[in-house]
Amino acid sequence: MQKIPIVAGNWKMNYTPLESNSFVLEIKKRILEYAGVKVIFCPPFTSLFNMVDILSGTGYGLAAQNMHWDTQGAYTGEISVSMLKDCAVDWVILGHSERRHIFGETDDFINQKLRTAFANDIKPMLCIGETLAEREAGRTVDVLKNQLKKGLKDDGPLNLKNLVIAYEPVWAIGTGQTATINQVENAHRTIAEFMETLFGDIETCKVPILYGGSVKQDNALGLIQARAVDGFLIGGASLDPDSFSNIIKIVHQNFKRN
Repeated sequence: MQKIPIVAGNWKMNYTPLESNSFVLEIKKRILEYAGVKVIFCPPFTSLFNMVDILSGTGYGLAAQNMHWDTQGAYTGEISVSMLKDCAVDWVILGHSERRHIFGETDDFINQKLRTAFANDIKPMLCIGETLAEREAGRTVDVLKNQLKKGLKDDGPLNLKNLVIAYEPVWAIGTGQTATINQVENAHRTIAEFMETLFGDIETCKVPILYGGSVKQDNALGLIQARAVDGFLIGGASLDPDSFSNIIKIVHQNFKRN
């Protein structure tokens, strides 16, 4: 079965509900839905409910940027999986570096969220990546393996067909720096090989591995042609209709299907 590339736009703390709707309508006019690319919008929580009608009947995906591991409770400011499902959300970003490094989320906490997502048929995008200090210390491989091992820890079988992994080197997120093609290919190969070591299942080979880290229309072509890159999780460039639609077109035209 051929992989379908994924282009996900993480809007972070940007766009009101009205602005979100306008943006999606603009993208729909520009790209007319490429059947060969899975496009996923990741707006703030406040925009999720309003985007249901706009995305209804389309092939676009809707993702939340985070969620709590518990189904309900005294967690001021948090969002539960049932709240997301009521907004027709089918994806969720977990373990983003900004959640890890700004808000102090640990691998164990992320693992609890991931297990909740699997149990409730929400598809998790598990983000992993090293800091600049860790890369310079030669610890990239160890960091990636540790984040995968702890993040995917489970007492029972994982539904790997619903899993997406996003490699996002922390030093390249929002900095304008992009990992070299060689660095990206080495990291993605490490992830793919370690996943096979962890699970030894044929489904492991089908888990999409996205790249994120200052992806722009200027570097998207080289990155999507890199080995084991199955698409992008995009930050800043996903906020501009021109750049986001152009990146989708680049992926559609140049992704090498295995």
